[in-house]
Amino acid sequence: MTTDLWMLVWTGLMCVLIPVVYVGARLSAPGGVAWGFGNRETGIDAPEWSNRAARAHANLVENIAPFAILVLVAHVSGKANATTALGATIFFWARVAHAAVYIAGVPYVRTAAFAASAVGLVMILLELF
Repeated sequence: MTTDLWMLVWTGLMCVLIPVVYVGARLSAPGGVAWGFGNRETGIDAPEWSNRAARAHANLVENIAPFAILVLVAHVSGKANATTALGATIFFWARVAHAAVYIAGVPYVRTAAFAASAVGLVMILLELF
C-alpha cells in the first residue's frame, strides 16, 4: 500500500478514536450516563477541553472527505507519487497537531496546524493537474 493510502487509513483511525477522548469526559460528568443514553436535548456540564475535543473531531470530519477524495483520485488515476505522499503525510501530522493543540486550547498554533493540513491537500491537488 502507498504512503498516501496509509495516511488516509491513519487519519480515518484518528477520526474514529477522537470521540473516545471526549465521550469519556462527558459520561463521567454528573448525569453524564443518563445524558449519553438519552436524547441529548439539553447540554451537559462537561470540562471545556472535552468540548474542544468534540469541535476538533467535527473539524476533522469536515476535512477528511476532501482528503480521502484527493488521495483516492491520485491513487486510481496513477498520479500518486512522492509529492502526493508528502502532502498526505503533512495532512495527517498537521491534523494530529491540530487535534492536540485544539484540545489543549492553544488558539494560534491550532490555526497554523490547520493551515499546514491545507498545504498538504493543495500539494495532492496540484499533482492531479
